[in-house]
This record gives sequence, structure tokens and C-alpha cells, in this order.
Amino acid sequence: MANRSNPQADRAGASTLHLPEGNWNSVLDCLCAHFPHIPAEVWRDRFARGRVLDADGRPLHVSAAYRRHLEVHYFREVAQEAELPFEACVLHADADLLVADKPHFLAVMPAGRFVEQTLLRRLIRQTGNGHLVPLHRIDRLTAGLVLFSTNPATRSRYQSLFREQQVDKYYEALAPALPQLGFPLVHRSRLLAGEPFFRMAECNGPANSETRVDVVDRGCPIWRYALSPVSGRKHQLRVHMASLGAPILNDPLYPELASGEEDDFDAPLKLLAKRIAFTDPLSGQTRRFESRLTL
Repeated sequence: MANRSNPQADRAGASTLHLPEGNWNSVLDCLCAHFPHIPAEVWRDRFARGRVLDADGRPLHVSAAYRRHLEVHYFREVAQEAELPFEACVLHADADLLVADKPHFLAVMPAGRFVEQTLLRRLIRQTGNGHLVPLHRIDRLTAGLVLFSTNPATRSRYQSLFREQQVDKYYEALAPALPQLGFPLVHRSRLLAGEPFFRMAECNGPANSETRVDVVDRGCPIWRYALSPVSGRKHQLRVHMASLGAPILNDPLYPELASGEEDDFDAPLKLLAKRIAFTDPLSGQTRRFESRLTL
């Protein structure tokens, strides 16, 4: 259930739609036409529960008049969304940044079958800060560090660090040994959406992804790898390790799609966003955070 005492907190986890041009009488009519797979009674229930908001985060009445380009915030909901038995840990929080240690299986943002059981929604409920916005994302199956902006006034300064690749990100992964390769190495490739749509694939053409790979522990037959992504493509580290011939342990997508859709909580993906460092754009000081989780 959303925190209805804080509409700004609610809006932060909502999706946004600028109403398209049309001849509808009400916002409800427009939403029903725009999302034909969602029954009108579902939308009426969302209106009644304050789950459809205006641009200022105020609940809209079910009879609210349609207006072209009206900004509407609404909440994706999943029927009987299961509670995930894992908790994130807040490692740092100040007026501008929050750093969380995300467990495996918890999505950063609402997507697919996960809405309330996401890192963002949990942190909003925990902190009461409706201005939380993730500065970057990691895969749902990946554990480790995620940084959030807590202050809209300084958000763009921190977002620019990631956009301009001025953040040093260090991951660790457990995967089969690659004694035939020399380390450290750099793997570059062109990553595009694959089949099914939620997988990525390496394709011909100019590289748009780059990962630096090293080995920190040469166990037998499993090695611990240090991975430093230069770019931030979806599933980049997972695809690159599989391409090298060492798919990350317990990866259900690469190199082959595993059968079954249920998460196996006893076999998490052995990939951890371990450290992150950058020069703070406000203070000029070096900031470095390290996950407390282990593989």
C-alpha cells in the first residue's frame, strides 16, 4: 500500500503519461482507451484509492475532465505481488545522496511483475523522501551498490557523472576459469536487444560496450573476476563474460535461456556491484563506497 500521507513520495514511484490528443470527456476515458488491456473498473478503483495523480502529486477524481497533454501520474500494480524475503541496507545518506546495498532478486525500479517490491519503493517508504531517484541501475539479479539522488536541486550534477563516464565502478563475479586467456584484458562489442526481447546479444558493427576484466582469485575450477564496465549497457557484464567462455555462475539468461520462470533464491547470480568511486561535483572530494555483501 502506498504512503498516502506523502503524495510526493507516492509520485516518485509512479509512471507518467501526457494525455494524447483525442475526443474523450474524462481522464478515465482516455486512460481506458490508451491502455485497452486494463479494465475500466481497475482504473476506477485506482482513482478511488488515490493512485492516479495530477502534475503536483494530488489525487485526481474519477470524473476529472480530459485535457490534451495533461500530465498524469499513475501506479503500475501487480495483483498479489509476492513479498521478497530480502532487505536492502542503507550505507550512507546525506542531503544529496543515498547509497544502498541491494540484495539479489530485488529490482531497482518498478518493472514487469515487480512494483512495490522494488528498491525504490521500499526506500521511499523507509525514508519518507519522495524525491529519491536512482542515479544508475543494476540488474534485478545482481547485488550491490546503487546510488540515489535525494535532492532535485543537485540531481543533475550527480547524473552528469554517470552520463560522462566519470564514475569508477568495480564488480566481482564468480565464473569458470579461463586459463587460456591473458589477464587483465578488455572486451569490447556491440550490444543490441536480442531474442527474447529481455536478452541482449553481441552483434556485428562498431562497439558500444566495453568491460575491463581481471582475475583476483584463481580457484579451481571457479575464478573470482574483477569487472570494470566503462559503458553501462543492459546485461553488459553477463553477456561479456559468457562471450569470453566463462558465464557467471547461476545466470539464467546467458549463454542460454534457462527453463522455468521462478527465481531460485538458493542459487543467486554470482555478480556483485562491489565498489564505486567518483569526485563529488559539489565538494570536489573523492567519494568511495563499498558493498558489505559477499558472493
